Amino acid sequence: MEESREAQKYLDASTRQLIWWRYKKHALAMIGLYLIVGLYVFSMFCEFLAPYSKDTRHFDMTYASPTKIRLFDDEGKLKRPFVREVKMDVDLKTQQIRYLEVAGTHYPIRLFVRGDSYEFWSLWEGNLHLFGVDAPGRLFLFGTDRMGRDLFSRCLYGSRISLSIGMFGVALSLLLGLVLGGVSGYVGGWVDSLIQRTIEVIRCFPSIPLWMGLAAAMPPHWHALKVYFMITIILSLVGWTDLARMVRGKLISLREEEFVLAARFAGAGHTRIIFRHLLPSFTSHIIVTVTLAIPHMVLAETALSFLGIGLRPPITSLGTLLKEAQNVTTIALYPWLLIPVAFVIATVLAFNFVGDGLRDAVDPYSR
Repeated sequence: MEESREAQKYLDASTRQLIWWRYKKHALAMIGLYLIVGLYVFSMFCEFLAPYSKDTRHFDMTYASPTKIRLFDDEGKLKRPFVREVKMDVDLKTQQIRYLEVAGTHYPIRLFVRGDSYEFWSLWEGNLHLFGVDAPGRLFLFGTDRMGRDLFSRCLYGSRISLSIGMFGVALSLLLGLVLGGVSGYVGGWVDSLIQRTIEVIRCFPSIPLWMGLAAAMPPHWHALKVYFMITIILSLVGWTDLARMVRGKLISLREEEFVLAARFAGAGHTRIIFRHLLPSFTSHIIVTVTLAIPHMVLAETALSFLGIGLRPPITSLGTLLKEAQNVTTIALYPWLLIPVAFVIATVLAFNFVGDGLRDAVDPYSR
């Protein structure tokens, strides 16, 4: 009886429900989904979540290591999380700067504190932050960079730029891939040959030199926002070819199916047949391809900015943050500058897990 109810449940369910039920069985895919949602939420509300502004400089705390968060005072009593005041000192033997805690100081970590002013999405001004400490205490979860800027705050701000480039870039690539791939697969003939030859020319260039050449063509005096949009467009113009070929192959295999012929005999135009009948028949495959393409966009932006030919200051992205860690000596002395790598790895792995889960879920009737 129970088995018959379960079978009837699957028979009555919609396609979306079947895909979702199967997707939930993929543990890594669910973890990746939660991680992606968390990353985008953190990046959307980075002004509120970050304890400092991305450009706030603490000149007496350059290259400061991550702040030690303590739970026990000098007498061994349990306290709410707190930090101590830190003073700069110089090691006379190695001549290296070090930071020593001032004994007896106690600055508890509080929620909803007033701090640096910011403009939330350029809509309104505010100075409320999720957490922080009272001056002169300072809290640097990931340490500081060479200018004394809080690395944790800059990672949150940088994630917004890198993740948004991935979304916008893939959206533009999706548009190009669906239109050009759909026309190529459905029309065929010389149109198909022209589009395929164009794809082959684009794919024959090595990725990094091609990105470098296109990015280097941008005038250095351009505004940072214009550079941001141009980098997004460049990544999209290079990344649409895989999706276009996938769409072309699907349309070639489906364009002679009975439902397509019926729509054609009913008087439907070519555009309607492509976008209302053919493309929806393999939407799940398109979603999987797009999901797996987003981390490639994020990695491309990170690589360009790391090489110094992508986004440039004052724009803060994960790539520009990693540019601080180009020197081997700097990494050896200040390893916390590599923390932005963890954000890149987490983003790429999360999208790959989601893509794998969607790939397994596109056949919802399989158990």
